[in-house]
Parts: sequence; C-alpha cells; structure tokens
Amino acid sequence: HLQLVESGGGLVQPGGSLRLSCAASGGFTLDYYVIGWFRQAPGKEREGVSCSMSSDGSTYYADSVKGRFTISRDNAKNTVYLQMNSLKPEDTAIYYCAARAFTRAMCVPGQFGSWGQGTQVTVFS
Repeated sequence: HLQLVESGGGLVQPGGSLRLSCAASGGFTLDYYVIGWFRQAPGKEREGVSCSMSSDGSTYYADSVKGRFTISRDNAKNTVYLQMNSLKPEDTAIYYCAARAFTRAMCVPGQFGSWGQGTQVTVFS
C-alpha cells in the first residue's frame, strides 16, 4: 500500500506557526488520492482537521481551524502540506496524514485506509 511519511511537528508558542509535511512513497502518486490531516489529543477522539479532494482540489476545514490552517499539494514533490498559523494551546495533539484511493471522501478517519506515523504538535507559553 501507499506509504506516508510525516515531518514538521514540534514545540511552538501560542500565535506561532508550523508547517507539516506528508511525503508519499511506494510508487504512488498523490494526485489520485484524497488526502486528510487528522489529530488526536490524549483522551479524545481522532478528528478531521483538513482534507483535500483529488477530483477538483476542493478542501475541507474543521470549524476550529478554519482561517488559520491551509492544506496544499506539491505534485512535483509528491507531498502534501498543512500550514498552521495562529496556533492555540488547544491545537496540541498528534497530527496524522492519511490517504484514500478515490477522488472524494468525507473528512472522517473511517474513510481513510493509509496513514502516516503521526507527528507531535505542542503549543504552550
């Protein structure tokens, strides 16, 4: 199956920014996949943060991150990014990228079959 490798997590103060990267390997091209970013904090359910459709490039953002986060693709690098600005303490979580071999999907964890290993994002003063 498709393999996804995440990077870019770390420690940042409130109001700061991070850019997460999700690179594909295994001979697959992300052009043909719906890509999602999800996060899970301790004791909480995994939730959809942002998803990018392969069909028309349309995007979804959770209300909690709308206006602060941006999902994008670099097809030449076979990589998907999540730019996170104006970070808040409640954004602290493990962030995962995931892919679905279709053109469109709901931005919920059960829709996605290929997952990265997760990268920790911690926001605190």
